[in-house]
Amino acid sequence: MSTLGTEFFFKYHGLGNDFIVLDRRKSGTDIDAETSRQLCDRRAGIGADGVLSLLPSDVGFAKMVVHNADGGVAEMCGNGLRCAVKYLVDNSGEKPERIEVETGAGVLVCSPGYGRDGVAQVELSMGPARLVAPNLPSGATGQPFLDAPVPGHSGLRGSAISMGNPHLVLLDQPLEDAGRLGPELERHPGFPERTNVEFVRVDKDGLTLTVWERGCGLTQACGTGACAAAVAAVLARRLPADAWLRVSLPGGDLHIRVPADLSDIRLRGPVAFVFTGVVPDLSGR
Repeated sequence: MSTLGTEFFFKYHGLGNDFIVLDRRKSGTDIDAETSRQLCDRRAGIGADGVLSLLPSDVGFAKMVVHNADGGVAEMCGNGLRCAVKYLVDNSGEKPERIEVETGAGVLVCSPGYGRDGVAQVELSMGPARLVAPNLPSGATGQPFLDAPVPGHSGLRGSAISMGNPHLVLLDQPLEDAGRLGPELERHPGFPERTNVEFVRVDKDGLTLTVWERGCGLTQACGTGACAAAVAAVLARRLPADAWLRVSLPGGDLHIRVPADLSDIRLRGPVAFVFTGVVPDLSGR
């Protein structure tokens, strides 16, 4: 959407994890890394954890490309997908029971829940959790990396799980260590595309975690991180499979359901519109 040399943007957040939505389904043109960095700058730009570029899709309602604040591209983002669904549905003039959105992790099924101001929450099919994937240490060894010593970090154990994007889950690691260890672990050589890092406390009725997000740093919430943490806790038999689990992040709670076969992780959480505005025409970037 652009007019008179400007392009409209739309700001949303899921539990404080905030995103700029650009609807580019008509032009079909994505943005570049520099544009993402400029828009996400909280002093000189709009300010956000990432930009969601919505492009045309032959297999879904739209294709969502996730641009991190540092200009990198993420395969998937659960909080971002809820924001994209709210934008797409609230501006469609309809109230569908479900829509499908194409992502870097595949075509995902999304079920909106409605409130007075349109979509208020979304339940997502996050697809399978993978223990062997090219973006994990298991890509080189062919063997899952579960509750294993983290090379180069004495006394640290973790599990590597892919939700389309890579995660290193550290069960029973103090949450306050995220700011200190996160930057180094994000760039651990075992993860060829860098990784998100989850610092997790296992509670009787769920999980509490802090996430160091690849390309963003500390964020208020991370949907794929919540899923990966829940998967690790279920695999460690610390929490049950096939049950809705509470996952608490700094921005609030998500609920995650992990099937025993890891075939389709489900995520449920709120989403909110913040504001809209215009920026100089980005059509050439």
